[in-house]
Amino acid sequence: MRLFIAINLNEEMKDALLDIQDTMRTYGVRGKETTPENMHLTLAFIGEYDDPDYVKDVVESMEVRPFQISLKGIGAFGNLWWAGLEKSPPLDAVARRLRRALAEAGIPFDKKRFSPHITLIRRADGKLGDVPAEELAAHNGVTMTVDHISLMRSDRGKYGMIYTEL
Repeated sequence: MRLFIAINLNEEMKDALLDIQDTMRTYGVRGKETTPENMHLTLAFIGEYDDPDYVKDVVESMEVRPFQISLKGIGAFGNLWWAGLEKSPPLDAVARRLRRALAEAGIPFDKKRFSPHITLIRRADGKLGDVPAEELAAHNGVTMTVDHISLMRSDRGKYGMIYTEL
């Protein structure tokens, strides 16, 4: 089973991200857009793992005190375009604690440095500079409260990936 741990986004945050995708499309950017039901913030990618209940026990043992995350900026890793987040010490602390708990439990995960972002478009065929920065920044500051994290399952569907909270 392909697993990851994430923060699922509320509707207001998803609406803001959909508006950003619409703006990109207006300026000719094309690619595989993330659907609203798949929008999330990954905290740790586990990959193939046979015991989701064990991972879920680790996730559920973590206390998450409510904190805010806010959209800020757009960026790209090659042709993957993403929405960034305002610097958040509580978010960084949750990611660190989660990764430490996974390591202590012997659960393997991708050890790349935590770089909080929300994927908007994969295989984007434009350039960030083609979209006016002020239009991309229109949703900076959209905020949501995080009060829990979720274990997610990733399955390949007929039209792309399907993410399911476990």
